[in-house]
Amino acid sequence: MQRLLGCLGLLLASIATLTHAQTFPAKPVRVIVTIPAGGAADVILRMVGPRIAEGLGQPLILENRPAMSGVLASEQVAQMAPDGYNLLFTTPSSQITVKFLSKNVRYDGERDFTPITAFVEPVSTLVVHPSVPANSLKELIDYAKRNPGKLAYGTPGVGSVFHLVGEAFKQAAGVDILHVPYKGTIVAVNDVVGGQIQMTLSALPNVRPFLASGKLKLLAWLGSKRFQVAPNIPTAGEIVPGFEQPPSWFGMFGPAKMQRPVVQRLNSEMVKVLTAADMKPKLEEMGNFVIANSSEEFAVLVRKGSDLFGKVISNAGIKPED
Repeated sequence: MQRLLGCLGLLLASIATLTHAQTFPAKPVRVIVTIPAGGAADVILRMVGPRIAEGLGQPLILENRPAMSGVLASEQVAQMAPDGYNLLFTTPSSQITVKFLSKNVRYDGERDFTPITAFVEPVSTLVVHPSVPANSLKELIDYAKRNPGKLAYGTPGVGSVFHLVGEAFKQAAGVDILHVPYKGTIVAVNDVVGGQIQMTLSALPNVRPFLASGKLKLLAWLGSKRFQVAPNIPTAGEIVPGFEQPPSWFGMFGPAKMQRPVVQRLNSEMVKVLTAADMKPKLEEMGNFVIANSSEEFAVLVRKGSDLFGKVISNAGIKPED
């Protein structure tokens, strides 16, 4: 009898799971966004969001909660029911790097979330002020080696993705370049344009206007491949053996233990929109490589990022704060 009741329980649970998956979504889906309104990732989500909502047959309700690099938002979503109605749109800052930089994070970016899909990889650049006597990345490295500590690069802050990418570059190239943390990406870019510091690592949209006007020089792409805007410019990895930018992405997660059919439904609708013939070119023109991967592929990308970021942080001697 006990075995029969156990089998009946499993059958009922399976029926409930199937029913939920078939009817999902039956109400609006809330997406908590760890990026400020108007930020690059927020703009992308608001551009594709209506199309995703149309495919799901329910609205997407977007809430921006950027406080503490998205840590509070991630913590909140991690504790929500894994029913597909509360999602998180975020970056590696809240899911990966924070665990190496803070002792007080109350969630695990891998264990406590279900990856759904990575939307895009922002095209990242290494740019310098025109006064820097280097017109290629190799010339910049040679100059930095002859002048240790003379160059400075700005980023949005200590522990930011671009700070850590900068440390990865310094370690691989064997150069001594000073890190200058700012309270925001645009402030750092503007100080390079103004000549207060010599270089920055930043997403393409942040520097693109200054490249066209000649106020900044683009020396390298930081990702794994060249970008169509300037295909003659090499990637940093082509010039610096051993350099690999830790994965950078804007992606969607849910709480851990989401039902697979629900994950597949969300993934299918999101990937369909991201790769649509009239959407993908727009995203690329904005300065992104479209990823649109499976849940399993996204999980691998997160693990790879954790390994690479962890190694860079350890080699740089950056300690977690209380």
